[in-house]
Amino acid sequence: MFENLSEKLDKALHVLKGHGSITEVNVAETLREVRRALLDADVNFKTAKDFTNRVKEKALGQDVLTTLQPGQLMVKIVKDELTELMGGDTEGINLSGKPSVILMSGLQGSGKTTFSGKLANFLKTKKTRKPLLVACDVYRPAAINQLHVVGEQIGVEVYSEEGNKNPVEIAQNAIAHAKENGFNVVIIDTAGRLAVDKEMMDEISEIHRAIEPQETLFVVDSMTGQDAVNTAKAFNDILNFDGIILTKLDGDTRGGAAISIKSVVNKPIKFIGTGEKMDAIDVFHPSRMADRILGMGDVVSLVERAQEQFDEQEARKLQKKIAKNQFGFDDFLNQIQQVKRMGSMKDLIGMIPGAGKALKGIDIDDDAFKHIEAIIHSMTPEERTTPSVLNGSRKRRIAKGSGTSVREVNQLLKQFDQMSKMMKMMQGGGGRKMMQMMNKMK
Repeated sequence: MFENLSEKLDKALHVLKGHGSITEVNVAETLREVRRALLDADVNFKTAKDFTNRVKEKALGQDVLTTLQPGQLMVKIVKDELTELMGGDTEGINLSGKPSVILMSGLQGSGKTTFSGKLANFLKTKKTRKPLLVACDVYRPAAINQLHVVGEQIGVEVYSEEGNKNPVEIAQNAIAHAKENGFNVVIIDTAGRLAVDKEMMDEISEIHRAIEPQETLFVVDSMTGQDAVNTAKAFNDILNFDGIILTKLDGDTRGGAAISIKSVVNKPIKFIGTGEKMDAIDVFHPSRMADRILGMGDVVSLVERAQEQFDEQEARKLQKKIAKNQFGFDDFLNQIQQVKRMGSMKDLIGMIPGAGKALKGIDIDDDAFKHIEAIIHSMTPEERTTPSVLNGSRKRRIAKGSGTSVREVNQLLKQFDQMSKMMKMMQGGGGRKMMQMMNKMK
């Protein structure tokens, strides 16, 4: 995510991060490079120019040149201004209606239908709501089918009317159905086209007037960069929407849409799509995104994701097992599953400060645990609970059954043994011993 921009901003700020002399001249040079990095990321020219002017004004106003750590102060100013540019505060979603009606708008191919499902799943699992998905794209049967598939996948009912070509009527009937059947959120997926046209705009504004939604959200593909910003402006002029959803952000190495869309349409980014799975949805936090763009990671989001998967009862059981030296491969497998549920490996690593830069160019596969899981699944129940029984012939059998080598089986056993010892030390509070163990593992 934003890999190219992060790298260019890092290079631009490198001079000021060092301990060399800081002058008004090299502050200006640095900001020229920052502006170039933003323009390369497909940020609107006026937005990029205004941004660097504000940073320069604040930098010179705060005596960056005479401070003991000018580089750090400069990075903080850039981070604060980036945060402000992307919206400043985190914006929530309005769920005040009974039911709350959310109207989804956007062009065809922006990921609108998929994101309607992701949003329904988010509201169902994180906000304990009972959502109803509504298929109002009457022109594309595939869109209605797609929404039904998505609804089935996440266990959410989908409302559609076969043969009815009036989206306003379908939307109104769906809201009546929701009231009668105890649904407290209605998410209406509307038709999109390949480009902004009068017919589509007239139709969506007619739906908007008829149902008076609590939230009108504009869904846009972040990878289209400046085009995304222009489309958002066209939709906002007609709909005056409440917020933006940026999809496909995991594949966006530039970041132009995320950075400049708020300043152009003056509407907050509320959610982002970070992958294909139904749980690949995040609330947009401008401050955390600024941290990630500047290579500082996003530890808060990482901890939040870990807590979502954290089971207190399971943790207590695991603690007892570690204390009694009963931590086995089944427990290890369970820990792997929890990590996998947190999201894509590349995204998780991007949240660790400095890790993205250190692992630049390395392709991190989401199947990184695949061979480990295959090895464990090839073990007998006895071998999983008592790894000490694994002799040469058993290892050969496991390697053959998992499609790996004996060397890989031995490597996993060694890592498992070291991890078990480390967990035991953490329980006993042996900080010094743990550091020694970690040094041996390097």
